[in-house]
Amino acid sequence: MNSIRYIGLDVHRESVRACIRSSEDQVVFERTMDCTREALESFGHEHLEKQDVLALETTFHSWAIADVLEPFVSRVVVSNPQATKAIAHSKVKTDKVDARVISELLRIDYLPEVWRPDPASRELRSLCARRATLVSDSVRLKNRIHGVLARNLVPKPKGEIFDAKGMRRLAALDMPESSKRQIQSDLRLLTLTQAELAEHDRILVQSAWSDPRVKLLITMPGVDVTVALAILAALGNIDRFQDGDRLAAYLGLVPSTRQSGEHCYHGPITKRGNGKARWLLIQAAQHLSKHPGPLGVFFRRLLHRKNRNVAVVATARKLAVIAWHMLTRNETYRYAQPEPTQNKLARLRVRATGAKKKTGPAKGGAKPVNYGTGRRTRTVPALPELYSSEHLPLAADPKKLKHAEIRVLEQMRVLDYVNSIQSACVQERRRGSKKTSEESQSASYEDGTI
Repeated sequence: MNSIRYIGLDVHRESVRACIRSSEDQVVFERTMDCTREALESFGHEHLEKQDVLALETTFHSWAIADVLEPFVSRVVVSNPQATKAIAHSKVKTDKVDARVISELLRIDYLPEVWRPDPASRELRSLCARRATLVSDSVRLKNRIHGVLARNLVPKPKGEIFDAKGMRRLAALDMPESSKRQIQSDLRLLTLTQAELAEHDRILVQSAWSDPRVKLLITMPGVDVTVALAILAALGNIDRFQDGDRLAAYLGLVPSTRQSGEHCYHGPITKRGNGKARWLLIQAAQHLSKHPGPLGVFFRRLLHRKNRNVAVVATARKLAVIAWHMLTRNETYRYAQPEPTQNKLARLRVRATGAKKKTGPAKGGAKPVNYGTGRRTRTVPALPELYSSEHLPLAADPKKLKHAEIRVLEQMRVLDYVNSIQSACVQERRRGSKKTSEESQSASYEDGTI
């Protein structure tokens, strides 16, 4: 029976350096090949054996290479390049040396392996990354137009300038012809970019509607479809995290620590993991300063002792830990505000299916009490009723919570709020009323401004 061999690949955009090492620590084969599917398959047929183990560092196309070579070997290991450099730092760095180092670290089982996302997670990551790129392109084009206006000493127009009415105002501005051409060129590019962004949002909304985990996550305050999908894309299989603290560490939301002897220093957060998901969680936490639930109290208490940035990042870490508990237990957020949560769930349903729930009195029923008075009211359902109507798991009954949790709610002075959301209430609606901060944030996610 042939012994196990260890193959290290140093991968680049156009070439791959391969090193095959025997179990006796002898280099038996080395070769540089083109980074194409045909060249990799030819290498697999000619030089790889079924009992071999292969390793490469993660890059933008490492998963595609792993998929091509996986049928030829027993296992493919994709390693973290940052951790690999920390283990095997060398003054002489060439493709040949790197491939040998990877094969040697693989042989002694000292190669830091990363989790390999499943095809669904990879597709979701690709869609989320593409959407982020389109949003960045849209913002850059808008900033270029603002720059042209500033160079021509044109004051910033009031209101929205990138809707149909605003674009007509831009076309009517008195500016040099060259500046007008630049603005018209950027407006054409912006129209195409926003059309592509709308198409990507349509695909993402359909994906969100078919994934029950998204509806769970958007019950958290500050979290809408974009944030929920980014979190799920970054995390993949939630079962690989033992607890919420490890999930927060994976997203880089925990403080860095330097300890030696009696001295211990806690610095800024590590910023490891998916930067987009971390940024979106931080943006979600920005809007919790006025939330009446436990998260809002936590934010405000920390804000009295620390600066705002510290409070925001700490609250984002809380959101990550809560997300772990909700996903592992298949639970909804038990302290959500019914009205904003109802709006978010309804917006997802309408965008995905176009179905709107009928409101108002039933046909042939009695007229509303306020009929003809000019008063406009809205009945906000109780949180359990809302979750039941949206076919979501019911949150825990406050009367059945553990004594420790009830004691914490009493210390935070939010027990009255928790009891109040268990029953429906009637709210008066005013014309032209402003959106809540959570609704405004959700709208900004939807129109691509963040």
